[in-house]
Amino acid sequence: MRRSVFRGFMLDNQALLLITALSVILRLASALYQGDVISPLPGVHDQVSYHALACRVLAGHGFTFETGWWPLTRAGSPTAHWSYLYTIYLAAIYFLFGPHPLVARLIQALLAGVLHPWLCWRIGSRLFGNQAGLIAALLSAVYAYFVFYAGSLMTETFFILSVLWVLDRALLLGEIGVGAEESVSSWALLGLGIGLAALLRQTFLLLLPVIFAWLFWRLRARPPREPVRGLAIASLLAAAMILPWTIRNYHAFGRVVLLNTNAGFAMFWANHPIHGTDFVAILPEEGPSYAQLVPPPLRSLDEAALDRALLGEGLRFVTRDPGRYLWLSLSRVKEYFKFWPSSSSGAISNIARAGSFGLLLPFMVLGLAVAPGRSRAEDGRQEPAELGVSGGRLSGVVLLYLVTGVYTLMHLLSWSLIRYRLPVDAVLMVFAAAGALFLGRIASPCVSIWRNCCVGSDTHDVR
Repeated sequence: MRRSVFRGFMLDNQALLLITALSVILRLASALYQGDVISPLPGVHDQVSYHALACRVLAGHGFTFETGWWPLTRAGSPTAHWSYLYTIYLAAIYFLFGPHPLVARLIQALLAGVLHPWLCWRIGSRLFGNQAGLIAALLSAVYAYFVFYAGSLMTETFFILSVLWVLDRALLLGEIGVGAEESVSSWALLGLGIGLAALLRQTFLLLLPVIFAWLFWRLRARPPREPVRGLAIASLLAAAMILPWTIRNYHAFGRVVLLNTNAGFAMFWANHPIHGTDFVAILPEEGPSYAQLVPPPLRSLDEAALDRALLGEGLRFVTRDPGRYLWLSLSRVKEYFKFWPSSSSGAISNIARAGSFGLLLPFMVLGLAVAPGRSRAEDGRQEPAELGVSGGRLSGVVLLYLVTGVYTLMHLLSWSLIRYRLPVDAVLMVFAAAGALFLGRIASPCVSIWRNCCVGSDTHDVR
């Protein structure tokens, strides 16, 4: 029995290593394909801004642009529109190796190639068993969007890794917190992941009430002071990572800006009456530009003041015509969940979209449907000491449901693009694995019956 368990453990480890190697190879190939130049490829135009901003920081000009820049930042004026953390990452690479985007791409691809399948394996194994974890790791390793963005100089890849890190830490704390004394380091690692995710994309902060509420509920059997202490540790560490940039913003703009100046721009442009009730992801070139939509009296404001003013205008769009806002938000579903080829996209983009999200979407949906049953089945195979309480895995599934739903709703109510869905795709890899495993277990008896029938028929004919 021990020999069988050990052999299974070794085979699983070998499979994970092979999946990781495949993941690294594909992502390095993506980085090499995108090369040592910065070009506005479809869906990754933001890397032009990150490259320019990193070069300005490295040259000693701070977080500014040499010329007028998106969204409406004047030349030489401070900007807080872009992720500070990712800009510093690029500036550090350029400082060490010179302004070579390819080096930054390769380092990012290598980190993602190792960490992405590993985190998916950890989460999938914890909720649905090791076989599902390996399938989740494999799917994440070959998923076209993840491979492409791993070589692109944008926040997507590191943000996805941070989200998976936070979920993995939360699930772990939800397990050990019931049956064992949680450690300060475990909560600190959760806080570190939260801080990294927020510094990469501040919208992550909207998920914190959901994650913290789940953890508090999961640890309800413990004395209240223990989860409160743990959540305080995580919160204080994340706040310590954010606070320096809040202070910087106050000195730069003379007003409090927690992290980035993009919520107002997104709310204004995403809900502008120009859309009517049918959201347009990218405005056509022949129409008015995004800058032209901004009222002229507001264009003289600095970036932070403009962001605040546009947030107010965007909210007024909603309150003036809530019916239009409802239909407009519903129309964003087709852009957010687009999996079919489009005439506005190139051949490679259409193939990647249909061959990644389009191919896995049925498995994701099936996995979402069968996940509660699968998690209960896995609970039944474990010793109580391993899970702390009955239903431990089911509660983890609930956390992923909540995070997926809230994050999706955030973008359906504001700005929806396919790349904004990628963190959700990363979570759905776990459910796709559960769906694929479910289908495999259903199909296995059918295949056995078919084989037996065929063998029996062939034997009868021979006789």
